[in-house]
Amino acid sequence: MSHTNIAPEPIAPEPPGSTGSPLLTQSWLDLAFLHWAVDPADVAPLLPAGTMPDTLDDASYVGLVAFRMHRVGWFRLPGIPYLGTFPETNVRLYSVDAQGRRGVVFRSLDASRLIPVTVARTAFRLPYLWSRMAIAHHDDTITYTSTRRWPGPRGAHCRITVKVGESVTDPTELEHFLTARWGMHNAFFGRQLYLPNTHPRWPLHRAQLLECDEDLIVAAGLPAPTGDPVSVLYSPGVPVRFGRPSRPGGIPTP
Repeated sequence: MSHTNIAPEPIAPEPPGSTGSPLLTQSWLDLAFLHWAVDPADVAPLLPAGTMPDTLDDASYVGLVAFRMHRVGWFRLPGIPYLGTFPETNVRLYSVDAQGRRGVVFRSLDASRLIPVTVARTAFRLPYLWSRMAIAHHDDTITYTSTRRWPGPRGAHCRITVKVGESVTDPTELEHFLTARWGMHNAFFGRQLYLPNTHPRWPLHRAQLLECDEDLIVAAGLPAPTGDPVSVLYSPGVPVRFGRPSRPGGIPTP
C-alpha cells in the first residue's frame, strides 16, 4: 500500500461517485491494455508534486494503452464527429495523492488529430503528441500503429497486435487495479489538479499479444520494458464523463 496522509481509496470496479454535470464526455473504444511491472523508484520522479506511485504488492506499473477516442464533447453538447474522433495511444503511470485518491498520470498521449493535440497541450498542459496512426481489424485480431510527427522525439513509434480472447467474468485484483481508475493527476501551471471520471464497469477480455514493437515507453522517460507484459487485456469500450477538476483537499477549481 502506498504511504499517504490517509489510506488510499479501495480498488473498486465501479466509480466512487457520479458526474451529474460533466465537463467533458467521450467514449473509449477498442482498447488494448498492456502493462509491465516497474520499480516505484523509477516512477516517483515522473509524477506531479503531491502524488506518489500507487502500488500493489510493492510493485507499480507502466501501461501502454491503445484505443479509439470517439466523439469528444464539452458539457452536455453532442460529441464532435471528426475532430473528436481519432486513434490514441498513451503511456501512463499509477498515482495516489495525500487524500487517498488513486489515479493515472499520463507521460505521453499520441493522437492523430493536430487541432485536439494543440488545444490539449496549450489549454490543459497535457502531453499530447501528433502522430500518424491507424487501427486495423481482421477477424478477432486488432493492430494499432503510430509514428510520432510533432513535437517529438520524431519517429517514436508503436505497433501492437492483439488477438481478442474470452470474456473476463471475474477480474483479478491486479486487473481491477490497472483498469478501474477514476481520475487523473496532472500539474497545471505548477498546481496539482485531480480530474475525476466516471463510466460503466469495464467489459474486459483476455487478449494474446501477437506483436509489440514500440519505443514510446523509453521516450516517456522510463526504462525499456524487459520481458512480456504481466497483463494483456482488451475492452470493446465504455462511454466516459469527466467532472470538474479539484485541487488537493478535494476543493473544486473555480
